[in-house]
This record gives sequence, structure tokens and C-alpha cells, in this order.
Amino acid sequence: MAKKNVSMLRRRALQICQNKSSPLYVLCLTSEDLQSIAEISRISRNNDGKLIGYQRPEVKRHVQEIVEYLDGPNVLFPNSLILALSSKVRFVKSRGPDVNDGMAIAGVLEIPLPKGNQEKPAWIVDGQQRALALSKSKQKNLPIPVNAFVSDELELQRDQFLRVNNTKPLPRGLITELLPEVSTQLPSQMAAKRIPSAITDWLNTNEASPFQGIIRRASTEKKEKEKTVIADASVVKMIEESLSSPSGCLFPFRNIATSETDFSGICGLLITYWNAVKQVFPNAWGVSPSKSRLMHGAGIRSMGRLMDRIMSGINIKSPQALTLVKQELNLIAPICRWTNGEWEELNNMRWDEIQNVPRHIRLLSNLVIRSYVQSKSKS
Repeated sequence: MAKKNVSMLRRRALQICQNKSSPLYVLCLTSEDLQSIAEISRISRNNDGKLIGYQRPEVKRHVQEIVEYLDGPNVLFPNSLILALSSKVRFVKSRGPDVNDGMAIAGVLEIPLPKGNQEKPAWIVDGQQRALALSKSKQKNLPIPVNAFVSDELELQRDQFLRVNNTKPLPRGLITELLPEVSTQLPSQMAAKRIPSAITDWLNTNEASPFQGIIRRASTEKKEKEKTVIADASVVKMIEESLSSPSGCLFPFRNIATSETDFSGICGLLITYWNAVKQVFPNAWGVSPSKSRLMHGAGIRSMGRLMDRIMSGINIKSPQALTLVKQELNLIAPICRWTNGEWEELNNMRWDEIQNVPRHIRLLSNLVIRSYVQSKSKS
């Protein structure tokens, strides 16, 4: 029988012979066990703006559906939770000749129970909705399968969280905000967004950036959401496209052979261009996408593609760079309908009918680029 005293939770476990630096265990815990030892590490930012945590907010409907199932008859709950355990846990190998078959070692895992306001020794990496449902269920003693690895490092916990959820529908904003905080090797699809996401974070926090404080990220608090009018996924995608395409104006700032990236050059170019956009279209900047399609995903993406055209001919180190970019943008200003009217060149589509879908992004991008090229040839 598993024993529990006031200071230690003991559960029979298998130690999997996989990674010596981060021991892996398979065990069973009850709902009460989970509540006593495990925290959910919510994504947020501290007073210094540093990212903490990694979990998405509670999905109440999903949690309630699980509770209803758990409180029903014939419960079968095979889906294991994944925990990250503090290095304070201790594994005691069982005695006997047959406790180790070369793949797993039988024993008892001792997990210290926190006292008072002490930090709990475990964090839920995957299964937070199930854990919340279990805490609200009548099934307090139902054995729940758990996979647990030992790590005090938040970076490793985030890495495992992203890998576990790579094929699940996690919010894109949550993934992109976490990516810059993980330095381990990631799946190629995620790795491609790490640099754009880091730059997006910088743009959202730097005083020189026209995007400061108006990009909405997964960690944005409710009281700040009125001011954060641009979805971070739109900015990340805009940067990613320019960095990855040979015709992109950001492409030369990345050395493919050495994987070195000139962040200073990239940020300088983005600040110059988007400050010019802000000044040429002041009434359309910094307001809700419902009032300005420039702040909409389609607007950011299409103006990003125009950026690739304009900035390839601008020396951003020139003191006249901002003025020159504004002159270029003024060439397309007469046809833009960011806040009212109809896009005449798009079959009189109303300004607010533009949607953040591939077809509309393509139409709007082609229009602003075509208008720019035609105006440029006449000037």
C-alpha cells in the first residue's frame, strides 16, 4: 500500500531508464494528490515584463464536460497527465532481484508535501483541463495515470509543453509567445517562428517602436486588452514571410550558412518602415481592427509585403530614411480605405468587408503593390 504522512507523499512508481539528467517516472495519483502537490503554471508576465509560466487559460466548457463524465457511471480515464517534478523528490528502489528489467526500475517515489505557503513540488505540463476537472469531480480517489519528469528548469518544462501540444489546437499566440523562451532544438515548423516571435516581443516593449503596447499576446492581462489592438500572430507572420523569402527585405539580415541573425538591422528597418506607416495613416493606427483594417491581420500582412518592395531601395542608416519611406507610402495613400469607404479596385468592396483570410490578404497585397509600382513608374 502507498503511504502518506504529513510531510511526504509516497507512491509506487516505475523509473524509466531514458534520460539520466531528467529522470522519468510512471505512477498513479488521485485528485487529492494532484491538488496537494501540483500547480498550473499560467502564462503571464512579471513586473519587469519577463515571461513566466506557459499554460493557456482554463476552458470552462471543456472542463465541465470532463467533470460530467467523471461523475457518471463506468468511468475509464486512460489519458495520463504529464508533470514536471522538483529535484526535491526522491526515488527509492525496491528490494529484490527482479526490480530492473533494463528498461524500468520498480520502486517508490517520495514527493515532499508543501507546508503553508511553500511552493508546490510539481507543475502540470500537459492535462491542465483534466486536472481542473478532477479537482471539481466527486471522484477524489480515482487512480489517475501520470508521467512525470524531474526538472527545475522552466525552459525544459516549456519545451516539453510545446512538443506535447505540437499536433493539438493550442492558440497560435500562446505558442509564438513561448517560442523565444525555448533554446532547445524544436520541430522545424516551430523553429521558423522563434526569431519572428522574439522580434515581435521586442517591438511590443521598445519605446522606439510604433507597435509598443498595442500587440496582443497570450500573456496580455484583461485590463490591457483594449489597448492591444493587433494580434501577435499577424506581426509574427509578417516578419516570418519577409525573413524566409529571398525577395523579402529582411532576408539579407540572416546568414543561412551560419544561422546568425542581425537583430539590430532587422529591428531598425521595421521601426523605420512602420513608423512611416503610422505617420502616413495616423487615423488608422492604434485603434481596433473593427475601426481600422490597417490594424487587421489582412492590413498588417499586405503592408508587410509592400514593405519588401519599398525597403529594398532604402538605406535605413540614412538620416533621411523615415522621410523617404513616407514619400513612398504617400504614393499608395489615395487608394487606401482603412477606416471608411470602398476599395474601388476590389470591385467596390467595403473597407470593413476585408477579412483575415488568404484570398483577401492576397487581393489586398496585390492591390497595394500594383498601385505602388504604377505610381512609381509615373513619378
